[in-house]
Amino acid sequence: QVQLVESGGGLVQAGGSLRLSCSSSGTIFSIDAMGWYRHAPGEQRELVAKITRGGSKNYLDSVKGRFTISRDNAKNTVYLQMNSLKPEDTAVYYCNMVVPPWEDYWGQGIQVTVSS
Repeated sequence: QVQLVESGGGLVQAGGSLRLSCSSSGTIFSIDAMGWYRHAPGEQRELVAKITRGGSKNYLDSVKGRFTISRDNAKNTVYLQMNSLKPEDTAVYYCNMVVPPWEDYWGQGIQVTVSS
């Protein structure tokens, strides 16, 4: 069974940077969208950033200008470069890969903690 494996999380001070990576443990064909979601305690899960196979990107308003999503299709890998981190970015981050029409893969989640 294919799994998504995230790395790069951890503890960082406000203003710092982290780079999240997510790769599949096996081959997934025809991935369309790749994305990152986050879930903070007491909050609903929200989409942070998404990138299509064609390279179109969209971001949560609160991370625009600070976060950058990118992908390597040959490696089935998606990245999230997070700069100027704020305490409110603290959450568990999950990667997601979608293969239309119905395949939907999720990572196990990785903790990002930003201290003030």
